[in-house]
Amino acid sequence: IAAPITVHESPPSLATAALMGWEWLQRETDIFATFDVSHYRPKDKPDLVRIIDAKTKQEGWISLLDDEGVAVYPELMTEMDAIKHERIGGLMLRRDWGNRGTWPPNPAEPDFTHLSRKFKEVIRAAGMRDELSFTSFRHGGFTAGVAPDLTDRPVLPHVRHRSAQLLPPHPHRTPPPQMHASLTRRA
Repeated sequence: IAAPITVHESPPSLATAALMGWEWLQRETDIFATFDVSHYRPKDKPDLVRIIDAKTKQEGWISLLDDEGVAVYPELMTEMDAIKHERIGGLMLRRDWGNRGTWPPNPAEPDFTHLSRKFKEVIRAAGMRDELSFTSFRHGGFTAGVAPDLTDRPVLPHVRHRSAQLLPPHPHRTPPPQMHASLTRRA
């Protein structure tokens, strides 16, 4: 049995993934089994990130810069730029400890049991509430920067759902309020 990890020993790939879930509202499968190097800042769209929702089969593009050219997600962009610099293709996030392969050993049929256990170790090492899971970060991203007066229709493209009936029961955000919330947290 391995000794429990400390927060300082936690795998950076898990922190990057949690931030992707929070900021870009991605699921585990979207992050670990479908998010390809070519989706982040492609040559023809260097200020965008392509998000593909494996569950809904919907695609979206998220701007990395606001109208003045300020980075909306500077911490995440720094991490992603460094990762992309080291890779020419394939899945963006890989294990950064032990076997350095992809998080799900078979991305075509992902099983996140091991990832969930590792993530729970990090949550406990950070002193966070034990009921939190990786999914908590995506759901937290839905509720941050609340704009309760929004209708469902403008939210659909950003959360990559086809029908408002499929939206989670969280307050909704559109991309501009999301950008505002992200920039405000950093001010």
